[in-house]
Parts: sequence; C-alpha cells; structure tokens
Amino acid sequence: MKGFLITLFRVHNIKKFDATREDPDDLISIGTIGLIKAINTFNMDKGTKLATYAARCIENEILMFLRASKKNRSEVSLYDPIGTDKEGNEITLMDVLGTGPEAISEMVENFFEERRLLEKVKKLNKRERKVLELRYGLFGSLKRTQREIARYLGISRSYVSRIEKRAIKKLLKELSEG
Repeated sequence: MKGFLITLFRVHNIKKFDATREDPDDLISIGTIGLIKAINTFNMDKGTKLATYAARCIENEILMFLRASKKNRSEVSLYDPIGTDKEGNEITLMDVLGTGPEAISEMVENFFEERRLLEKVKKLNKRERKVLELRYGLFGSLKRTQREIARYLGISRSYVSRIEKRAIKKLLKELSEG
C-alpha cells in the first residue's frame, strides 16, 4: 500500500510542484513524511479513504516545506549559483560582482555608515543641512564650493565656512555619542 501511495504521489503531485525548482527527490522525501503522518493520524470512522486523506496530508506537508524554504531564501550566499554562462558553467553572484568578499563587505559597511550619517544630518537645522548638502553632494545634489553656496544662499563665503564647521562639529558629536 505504501509503495502504491508513493507511486501515486510521484505521478500525480510532483508535476504540481515543477515550477518550484525544488529537487523532486526532496519533495518526495517531504511527501513521505506527509504519508507517515497520514498513516499515523488516519481515522477510518470519518468515512474518508486512506488514499484521499494521504494525498491531502502529503500535499500539505510539501506546501509547508515550500513556505518555510521561501522564507529562508531571503539570505543569499555570494557563492550561490544564479545561472549558467554560454558554455554551461554555473555563474555565481561573486562572478557577476567581479570583486572579493572583503570589497563587498566594505561596500555594505560603507552603505550603513552613510545611512547613519544621513540620519544625523537630518537632525541639523535647515541652513546647516543645506550647506552640507550642497558642499558634499548629499541627497543627490551636486558638490559645490563655499563660494557657490554663498552666492546661492545670499550670504558671505566666510559665513558658509562657519556654518559648515559648526555643522560638522555637531555631526561628529552626534556620531561619537551613538
């Protein structure tokens, strides 16, 4: 009976899950777990055939497995295959990025440092924020000289310099405190 159910499952249900890209052998293993659970929990008094009940249990077990594996897919290794090249060789994310793990780690670190800095910049007053934004090209603006900023804001270059120094001092204090 068990062999029959597994054969039935393979023929009928495996095709349902072709699009999942999961290894069919893994799905059969998970389905077997569902079959075992079906046999252990089957109640003849309910008026359902074992094959019908088992098919439902097998399918549910596979669906739970697919949901769980879908959640885990958010983590990606740099060495996971993402496709194949013209010769049929596997291509990894590392191949596409063309850089080592240290450089990628540094890029990620810089990204988070930049986000942290931008959060602190938002705490400055409007004029300090505008001077730093224009001076260092923050928030997508172009980098400008103090003289250009002075003309743009209608203030002296020396005042722009003082605002910039004061803003940087505030940022350094904010960053050192956390």
